[in-house]
Amino acid sequence: MTRRDEIAVVGAGLAGCLLACFLARRGYPVAIYERRPDPRTGTVERGRSINLALSERGLDALRRIELDKQVMADALPMRGRMIHPVSGESHFQSYSVSGDRAINSISRGALNNALLDAATALPGVRVAFDHRLVGLDPASGDMTFETPQGTVAASASVVLGTDGAGSAVRGQLLRYGLLTESLDFLDYGYKELTIPPVDGDFALDPEALHIWPRGTSMMIALPNPDRSFTCTLFWPTHGTASFASLGSPAAIERHFATHYPDLPPLAPNLVDDYQHNPVGVLGTVRCDPWQVDGRVALLGDAAHAIVPFYGQGANAAFEDVVELDRCLDECADDWSAALPLFQHRRQVNAEAIARMALTNFVEMRDKVASPLFRLGRRVEHALERALPGRYVSQYELVSFSTTPYDEVRRRVRRQHRVLGAVAAGAALLVAGAVGALVGRTSGGPAAGTQRGRRR
Repeated sequence: MTRRDEIAVVGAGLAGCLLACFLARRGYPVAIYERRPDPRTGTVERGRSINLALSERGLDALRRIELDKQVMADALPMRGRMIHPVSGESHFQSYSVSGDRAINSISRGALNNALLDAATALPGVRVAFDHRLVGLDPASGDMTFETPQGTVAASASVVLGTDGAGSAVRGQLLRYGLLTESLDFLDYGYKELTIPPVDGDFALDPEALHIWPRGTSMMIALPNPDRSFTCTLFWPTHGTASFASLGSPAAIERHFATHYPDLPPLAPNLVDDYQHNPVGVLGTVRCDPWQVDGRVALLGDAAHAIVPFYGQGANAAFEDVVELDRCLDECADDWSAALPLFQHRRQVNAEAIARMALTNFVEMRDKVASPLFRLGRRVEHALERALPGRYVSQYELVSFSTTPYDEVRRRVRRQHRVLGAVAAGAALLVAGAVGALVGRTSGGPAAGTQRGRRR
């Protein structure tokens, strides 16, 4: 194909808009098709504004299109976790050993709009809103869309699906029997609440990601530029203390007063938010292959949606775009070679962060309030200070580097094996020293007795 062939990007979310920017900079005309109206002119669906934790992987992608400074102007750095127990004082846990590294709270909508503006400002990029994909022939690239004006046909040499966890592109490939998929949903959902400003200022520390760990459930809160906080409940969907178990205003107020006692005074619309904001689903999407014949491919959540507990969903999707751009470079824009190479490199990393995100859910809801966990973090930071560059925590490698996710997992396992061996060796040395001391102190009288007998 030539640079003049138009590429179709289905989905004008974060990954789709970023991808359009990268492709346009390579000289491709790009058509973006989006099932929703233009988000810059519409209203945001209530309770669907989950803040993003933008970290180094996402920033690396934005730097490549010179959009990082604009985006970061509206971001709020969070340098650690603020843990809110049921009783007692809150305590802060730094993300980095130095205390100066931060993940960045940013509105998904604001970031999406910035990327959409950047994409449409580039020559050769056009966007068709209110276009819902209902048909795709993977062999020809012919597409059919439903629009308010009726059915519309389109075609492209390459079709790239960036249309999220419920991807219509993936659904079309599945319909043709060209891929397999698995959808693993948690028995948990999420619901958003809001903490407004108090006297024009933040009600909580704005330089922290706030966590209310409650064993089998939790709540988090991220700061916004208007000095409010977006709170997200992650609760079981069924059973006691679940979304299904609270109905009346009195039951809602009683539950929060008991389990989140510092929240009700800060959230005057708590009951209204709880009753009217929807419950979202949480799950992991896996599929294989991610591409078909170098003509149709999936990126971001369409290929590998993950649960949000490491704050890496958008960051991982942005890395997909960077890697595809790299593969196009290496393959001289031969899509039939670049797309399989892209999947080969990224699929193992997508699986690695999917597993780490699930593990981090358990850590956030169960472990962060534990004194033993806090001790472990202090030990980890001490090791990072003692062995700079040689020992780096998993969190720092994930959030503050672009080390491939699978390499992070392998490096952390090696570190833990070495530490385990050192700890075991130290324990043996201590045991040997104690044994020798006991032997000397108990051996004196015994030796004297034996000498006396010999005499």
